[in-house]
Amino acid sequence: MADPAGMLDELDRRLVGALQVDGRAESGRIAEVLGVSARTVTRRLARLTGAGLVRVVLMPDARDSAVGAVLLRVRVLKGKVDTIAHALAARSDVPFVDVMLGGQEIGAVVLGDGGARDRLLHAQLPATGAVLETVPYAVLHLFADAGHWRAGHLTPAQEAALAPPPATTAPPEPDGLDHRLLAALAEDARQSHAALGARVDAPESTVRRRLHRLAAGGLLRTHATVDPRLLGMTVDANLWLAVPPGRLAAVGEALARHPQVHGVLATSGPANLMAAVFCTDHAGLYRFTTETLGPLGVDRAEIAIVARAVKRAGVVLPRLP
Repeated sequence: MADPAGMLDELDRRLVGALQVDGRAESGRIAEVLGVSARTVTRRLARLTGAGLVRVVLMPDARDSAVGAVLLRVRVLKGKVDTIAHALAARSDVPFVDVMLGGQEIGAVVLGDGGARDRLLHAQLPATGAVLETVPYAVLHLFADAGHWRAGHLTPAQEAALAPPPATTAPPEPDGLDHRLLAALAEDARQSHAALGARVDAPESTVRRRLHRLAAGGLLRTHATVDPRLLGMTVDANLWLAVPPGRLAAVGEALARHPQVHGVLATSGPANLMAAVFCTDHAGLYRFTTETLGPLGVDRAEIAIVARAVKRAGVVLPRLP
């Protein structure tokens, strides 16, 4: 079988890095910063997105929806994990689904606090014969989400050159046209102004002006979804950490700044902090545990390794070899 890490070369990875910084960056701007031709950037990005290896979507500020969300650990009968994982991934209120090493546990994030979530937790999952146990953890605080993570293939200067301008105004109250634009960008955030105009039946100049207004209000945050193995990160793990309450904020903030961490949340339950981390290999995960967690004063760490990411940031990922 092909090695996923060999499917992208270094330029491909730098292009993914550029999209992580600004998912709507134009090819010419990326080419200038990376020192390659615009034609090369256009061709490479078309291959990456056309093959489904990278998908750029609109990602709302998770701080608005994270608190009150639920992290699920679902234990299932062996052989039934794909069925349950894909049923969860089909839900619009479940943006993240992972199959854990061993094939008998699924990790998922469920948004919202209404009846749909309660029906899932209290009726649908318990009624499924393949589900052996469901353990929910309430999210109490978000330190960092997947949109903050960078693959590390760009220099700080390149990231700074590609970074979109920071929000300069309070978020506007979107009207009907704004909502249609945001919905279209949630499917594909790299659509051109002309393509978006055709989608929402509005002049290109109007679309350009509206997007500038939404960006100024911080509503055009994008996320480049990619399987980490394509970037040389062969180990993806969820760390369930027990931290002294007086140290919880400091440890969460320190982990949020770490380049290997792609999510940190304070939670309910026996572990009061969950950190999601990418490592190059198992030795790298060991070093992270001993050299990063150790000095932070973490009392206890349970390491759950992800065998396969099924859905990330609302995007169902293609199954790699």
